[in-house]
Amino acid sequence: MAQAAVPGRLTWQTGTVAELIAETPRSCSVVLELAHWAGHRAGQHVDLRLIAPDGYEVQHSYFIASAPEDGIVVLTVQRVDDGVVSPHLVDELRVGDQLEVRGPIGTHFVWDESPGGPVMLIAGGSGIVPFRSMLRHRVATMSSVDVRLLYSARSLEEVIYRDELLRLAAYAEVDMRFVLTREWPGQWHGHRGRIDGSFLEQVAWPAVDRPMSFVCGPSGFVEAVSKALVAQGNTPAHIKTGRFGPSG
Repeated sequence: MAQAAVPGRLTWQTGTVAELIAETPRSCSVVLELAHWAGHRAGQHVDLRLIAPDGYEVQHSYFIASAPEDGIVVLTVQRVDDGVVSPHLVDELRVGDQLEVRGPIGTHFVWDESPGGPVMLIAGGSGIVPFRSMLRHRVATMSSVDVRLLYSARSLEEVIYRDELLRLAAYAEVDMRFVLTREWPGQWHGHRGRIDGSFLEQVAWPAVDRPMSFVCGPSGFVEAVSKALVAQGNTPAHIKTGRFGPSG
């Protein structure tokens, strides 16, 4: 998800972990205290750097989960079992630990209400993270832009921010659909399986409405959804994508 950086902001700074919030069995939110944070826009990300005692260094990019108006920096991390960074952040990090970050980074994937609506947010797994920032920003600015969120997760248990999303769904202008791919409750009436072209034909905003679509998740998910949206008549310029991956 690497994007062009905002000039003057790519300086590493040390943040202190102020709080750890368990979101699902495989994910947690890390609340950071940063003395020199200049603020961010909904949809931006940061680079995070870990340095082992032997000098081994690894960097990874994480979307910012907090809204600009929250006044804090929150990173939500989902454990990747064979990953290098996420197991440490989810399983070993403690309040008071310090992390090096730089940012905010990226202007392509940001959202504000100036272009109008409607807006389609399509998330796969932890791709929901920047959309939490956007949805919170929408509430904080009292925006009336119509938003439709499609969120694909393995199971209801793995829906990150589930309770908060359900509260946000109470707004008349926010239409929210959970899509479960592997497990679902016995009385589940939502979509079962992946977000594909057939499902999008049923629930996506019509291309004639010229929606702005944001797609975030693993690269394969993003590519498949973006191609399906284009096939339905949406212009590539109205489809913004965010992908997972290391930054260095």
